Amino acid sequence: QVQLVESGGGLVQPGGSLRLSCAASGNIFSIAIMGWYRQAPGKERELVAYIGSGVSTNYAESVKGRFTISRDNAQNTVYLQMNSLKPEDTAVYYCNAKGVTTESYRNLERWGQGTLVTVSS
Repeated sequence: QVQLVESGGGLVQPGGSLRLSCAASGNIFSIAIMGWYRQAPGKERELVAYIGSGVSTNYAESVKGRFTISRDNAQNTVYLQMNSLKPEDTAVYYCNAKGVTTESYRNLERWGQGTLVTVSS
């Protein structure tokens, strides 16, 4: 049973910073891609950033230069450092893992339960 558990959301003032974490558990051998998506009220879920098992990363244009994604492969954990936050960054942030290989399965995809980030003064 592969599970993703996020933490680190909360309320922050514009210009502030938050760091999100997502830990994957469940007898995992490897995870090809880990990433973050977000869904604002009344909008569709969108990609924020993803990172491969090496160092390759990709960011949405709206967060480039402000957000940094990183991962700890040994701990199956992905992080999202969010700086210079804006009110439009307010959303539920979801962790995603693609290409998950376990003892019994290959190429699984899993989502976290989501963590709310609110940017407001």
